[in-house]
Amino acid sequence: MKQKPINLTFFLIIIFALSLTVHGAELAKPAPDFSLKGANGKTYKLSDYKGKYVVLEWVNYGCPFVGKHYNSGHMQKMQKYYTEKGVIWLTICSSAPGKQGYYEGDALKKMNQEKGLNSTAYLIDDTGKVGRMYEAKTTPHMFVINPDGNLIYAGAIDNTRSTNIKDIDGANNYVSSVLDDCMAGKMVEPKATTPYGCSVKY
Repeated sequence: MKQKPINLTFFLIIIFALSLTVHGAELAKPAPDFSLKGANGKTYKLSDYKGKYVVLEWVNYGCPFVGKHYNSGHMQKMQKYYTEKGVIWLTICSSAPGKQGYYEGDALKKMNQEKGLNSTAYLIDDTGKVGRMYEAKTTPHMFVINPDGNLIYAGAIDNTRSTNIKDIDGANNYVSSVLDDCMAGKMVEPKATTPYGCSVKY
């Protein structure tokens, strides 16, 4: 019994279609570009920061895991320390309207002031488009991008899955380690860890 010949044209169309499939953020590859409006009304585009280190921090102020780092002042200290070194730190909220962590207008400005936010900008991703692009699963969920625009870290802020402020000091802070090593010119292998926290409220 003769087999039907493979339709080469059909095969090439399938291959071409697959090549156009949009993938999420992948380690050691260019971080997906995006544009989001900040709490200050300005628009921020990731590609505008090519040549700089960029940290993406997913946030939800109502999450106790986020509260651990903000109520202690730990997250704000990190933001201040690294932005003073030229790092762009983007705090992103992907909570949908009506969900925990979603604020707008004056309520958002007041919340950022109360928390003492020191990041470059607080970005509003209320459609969840950017969060899904990066597959952000928890708050916090951290990503580090190098000056070449490549993603070099994705995962937890540290190795201690806890809401206890006392656990911060003894934790291994992955984000600080990656930034410090890279900025010191040390070879750091791209890596990922399992993020912990509250689920992103898409």
